[in-house]
Amino acid sequence: MNRLYITLTTLLLLQALLFVSCDELSTKPKLLFSSGFEDNVHIGKVIEGYQFIEGKDLQTGFSWPIDILGARESALHCIDDYGGKAVMADIRTVIGHNGKETKALYNLQNFEKEATQCPYEILDIVDGKQDLYIKYWIKLDSQSLHQKDKWRTFFEWKSKDYAEGEGFRLISFIYTDEDGNPYWHWQGDADPQHAIWEIDNKSVPVPEEEWFLTEFFWHWSNGQDGRAIWKVNGQLVADYRGPTTRNNKAIDFIMLTQIYGDANPKYQWIDDIEIWDSPPDDWNIH
Repeated sequence: MNRLYITLTTLLLLQALLFVSCDELSTKPKLLFSSGFEDNVHIGKVIEGYQFIEGKDLQTGFSWPIDILGARESALHCIDDYGGKAVMADIRTVIGHNGKETKALYNLQNFEKEATQCPYEILDIVDGKQDLYIKYWIKLDSQSLHQKDKWRTFFEWKSKDYAEGEGFRLISFIYTDEDGNPYWHWQGDADPQHAIWEIDNKSVPVPEEEWFLTEFFWHWSNGQDGRAIWKVNGQLVADYRGPTTRNNKAIDFIMLTQIYGDANPKYQWIDDIEIWDSPPDDWNIH
């Protein structure tokens, strides 16, 4: 009888441990995409205004174009580029954040006319109500960061119907004040002139002419449980809590990388992109 009781108890304990293990596995962050533009990755021809990054990154095993959340036709979109004179994108060899030679995405903007910009757009997202964690390494020039009362951005996303005034945009900015000092600005808005919420950070330094790690995480929600976090080199730039959309609109497309703004000329390098379905465990999101 005692032997039977011990056996049953052991089985129940093993079953409980198995359930805990399975639950832990199911909540581990899942890598959705990763690339450092190495090996077989290249930029193709411009087709109707879109320039596709193509090929399989043999170091990570992921292929371009990015198709997360059911997206399709994702590509660079150089808008009002004046035949490549205003803005351009290329994959070039450079010394990376680890001090070694690497391939990276290079963006240059010489001037701005109308809405001149060149984002990499993850387009036509199907499942746009999901959480995402995005990180990559970026290097910015210093000249554009000290022009007085200017702005530039390198990441944003828009929900469906944003252009019609019914949606929402999440966007990162670098602003410069009247003395030409750069600082971070994190914003959710209904349109470019009407911020719903905005957070400035002048305490975390804006790196110049050096690689830094930028990280974004959001919990998509129409309610108060929404979240939008931005970190630079592991330091918290902003942590917004509240709705991360309007009118329950799902995300339409993500500008994973972006070069846009009135601080010109400017350039940037992007490398080692990772996209996950949740932030790292050590973020301890509560």
